[in-house]
Amino acid sequence: MKQIRIEDAVGCILSHDVTKIVPGEFKGRLFKKGHVIKEEDIEKLLDIGKEHIYVWEPKENELHENDAATRIKDLVLGEGCTISEEIKEGKIDFFADRQGVLKINKDLLLKLNMVGEIIVSTMHNNTPVKKGEKIGATRVIPLIINEEKIIEAENLIKEKIIRVEEIKPKKAVLITTGNEVYKGRIKDAFLPVMEEKLGYYGSEIIRQVILPDDKEMISENIIKAIEEDKVDVVICTGGMSVDPDDVTPSAIKDCNGEIVTYGAPVLPGAMFLLAYYKNTPILGVPSCAMYAKRTILDLVLPRVLADEKLTFEDIASYGNGGMCLSCEICSFPHCSFGK
Repeated sequence: MKQIRIEDAVGCILSHDVTKIVPGEFKGRLFKKGHVIKEEDIEKLLDIGKEHIYVWEPKENELHENDAATRIKDLVLGEGCTISEEIKEGKIDFFADRQGVLKINKDLLLKLNMVGEIIVSTMHNNTPVKKGEKIGATRVIPLIINEEKIIEAENLIKEKIIRVEEIKPKKAVLITTGNEVYKGRIKDAFLPVMEEKLGYYGSEIIRQVILPDDKEMISENIIKAIEEDKVDVVICTGGMSVDPDDVTPSAIKDCNGEIVTYGAPVLPGAMFLLAYYKNTPILGVPSCAMYAKRTILDLVLPRVLADEKLTFEDIASYGNGGMCLSCEICSFPHCSFGK
């Protein structure tokens, strides 16, 4: 950093903010730290009484913060993401370019932030996001950074760290079980809840089937929904506990599909079941989904609708953060639930 005459400052980088003050009044920043001085700026600087100014003159192996941030952005940002229109003081904001599920490579993110002098900050992995929602940002810490830091990051990061997996409209069949509902003693309350959950993501329930607690009938209708209706997902509600007459889990198993898990470390939603039949997901949703604002379904559904095939480890990992606090004002997904 050195002090030079204003007339010689074109192309140099301001090392501090330049403020404009008139007698008795502060008019704010005329130029921000990091501004590259242009020919047209000279008259403005002279007009406020500046004859000399402190500037940075980058050396051959040094980068301005904005140029460095651009290279980091190109390194980090993957499909389904976009950036802010303007780079400010070495910072670039990231936004979702479509509705989907935010995916963060946490291992690579840590490696990048361990390089030093550059940072990338994101929302939590697996957060459902809307188009236009801010999902992260990068910033270069010093005004001028040695290019070797950026080269080190480029050599270290060989995959994009951030992407948004698109949620596409899906069709589902809802299979509601229970003798009380089937015989009309209790009115089904699952349909409006499931319609709202799927509708939020542009998906729909094309048909609801209400069945008694009969394993064969439940299994037959699951297969029919997949083979004949060609649905993208089957949702089974009711009969998900361990009572003798709750046969839905065993009916799903009898379909000869792949059982991923029966049980999840999530509250509400511990009795959740996930299975696949010929790659079509089958969700066994416990009764808590009828009355609880947020459950395991809110964590799993967006990932299923984004065509992610979940594993037992995916479900087990929800244990850390899997307890919903049932806040009076729900801010999901911008809360600790499922994080």
